[in-house]
Amino acid sequence: MTTFDLLFFNVFHHYKPTQKKKANTIALFYISTLQCSLLLLSGVLIALFLNEMNTVALSSGKAWTLFIMASIFIYFKNWIQYSGKKRRVLNAKKNTKHQPQHYNIWVLWAFLIGSTALSIILLMA
Repeated sequence: MTTFDLLFFNVFHHYKPTQKKKANTIALFYISTLQCSLLLLSGVLIALFLNEMNTVALSSGKAWTLFIMASIFIYFKNWIQYSGKKRRVLNAKKNTKHQPQHYNIWVLWAFLIGSTALSIILLMA
């Protein structure tokens, strides 16, 4: 099981008791947004590095187009992976193994907001 699987199931199990029908949607939104923000952060860091090296690899418009296409791909990949039978299989594997790690939900959301804020701050620099 990957780190993103563990984060997905932490969010899913946190919202399952209170939001029975929306728990999967919330967890899917969280993991997709987290992956997109980490993709944006890595892209901004690479762009800043290449800018300092005076190298032009991609124009800004093409980079944003590539980011949007990658974000759509990430969302649909996660939707397919976590919406059906595969989610139930991963959940069963997680429950049969040793005691899973539980992360505080506030820390998970703070990590998402922090990575997005850092991306925006570096983008404006």
